[in-house]
Amino acid sequence: MVGEGRVLHLNRQMPDEANDEQRQIDAARRDPNAFAPLYSAYFDPIYRYCYLRLRHRESAADAASQTFLKAFTGIGGFRSGSFKSWLYAIARNVTSDILRASRPQFDLSHAELIADNAPSPEEQALHADDRDRLWQALSLLTAEQREVMELRLAGLTGAEIAEVTRRNVAATKSLQFRALARLRTILETPMFTDGEAV
Repeated sequence: MVGEGRVLHLNRQMPDEANDEQRQIDAARRDPNAFAPLYSAYFDPIYRYCYLRLRHRESAADAASQTFLKAFTGIGGFRSGSFKSWLYAIARNVTSDILRASRPQFDLSHAELIADNAPSPEEQALHADDRDRLWQALSLLTAEQREVMELRLAGLTGAEIAEVTRRNVAATKSLQFRALARLRTILETPMFTDGEAV
């Protein structure tokens, strides 16, 4: 619970930051070169979200690039609200299109980890089992529950998830609560704990 509050705090923008971002958006509408700071600020989180949904580095990079191309060409149509939520909504649509076009979906047991220079190979091996179990558990949720959890794992707040998925905040919280309860049940199931999906 403490960790969750910390995540929420980190995702909130202070008034000055929001004003700076709005100035960057206004500048990008007038001058295409002014889009660069927005790209720099959001590319990594958008890439991680795309990777979380697609579980393939090249596909995630393509999806992130498509997301920013659509944002770049469509920034004139962005009027108000959270720029971050708007970007995630675009990324959600792009990744959904990619997933629809690529049947069958990727086998989670062969998913690659996001490259990170900090942990050693030994540390990655220790955590790989837990990640695989989480991805397998996520695959057992309903599509709506999985989508909400993927956005949550990407760092979005409840209000931002509601905006991205076009639900009200109460419905989003309820869906997230049911998804967490289902994940807990799945992960505590003895068969699943032994490495077999339920």
